[in-house]
Amino acid sequence: MPEPNLELIKEIEQLAEEYKDSSPQEILEYALNRFGTGISIAFSGAEDVVLIDMATKIKADVSVFSLDTGRLHPETYKFFDVVRDHYNILLEIFFANRERTEELVHKKGMFSFYKDGHQECCGARKVDPLRRSLSKRRAWITGQRKDQSPNTRASIPVIEVDSAFGDGTLVKFNPLANWTSKQVWDYIRENDVPYNELHEKGYVSIGCEPCTRPILPGQHEREGRWWWEEATKKECGLHSGNVRSQV
Repeated sequence: MPEPNLELIKEIEQLAEEYKDSSPQEILEYALNRFGTGISIAFSGAEDVVLIDMATKIKADVSVFSLDTGRLHPETYKFFDVVRDHYNILLEIFFANRERTEELVHKKGMFSFYKDGHQECCGARKVDPLRRSLSKRRAWITGQRKDQSPNTRASIPVIEVDSAFGDGTLVKFNPLANWTSKQVWDYIRENDVPYNELHEKGYVSIGCEPCTRPILPGQHEREGRWWWEEATKKECGLHSGNVRSQV
């Protein structure tokens, strides 16, 4: 755990207050102007493509990265190239930790998370590659929304110091924190933003294939993720600071 930079935390808390009612575009413009080549958009879901669409209208050359866990749906792998080609961007892919993944599968098999919980698998397949990616950045941009997971994301600010990654100075932007799912999909339709074809098959929140399923009418979107676990544990480690902040 990095030592907290109290001066930076205070500055970012003031910025979060200043920008709390700003549009995602205004937050993105500030982020891209302040951090330049030192900031990148984390891309996996529909929200992230909305951010890419917004960001490329502000600045043509934006940095985007994604994580390949080795367990994604075929539709998601195809979608990587759809987004890359649609926005003419270089999509940087970070892969699962080979040694940790091999060791886990050797000891526990391919589906140990159904019995032991998803944290160990996510640690090797998601957290490790994210840590490697973020070691190259001064800031990153996520598609988190407060209403995505009332148990873990209800209090996320639009700007924060990342307490889980970096050296204590990594800044994290959540421009869509105050948006609803409806606002995201209204933007997608109005701006012809590409989306993962799994959304047309009942999937709302999309992760790894073994840990994601379609949801029924009336279910919350995160109920399709790690459905065998308690709702308060439904963070994969990429946003583990959310769990601590809710305690």
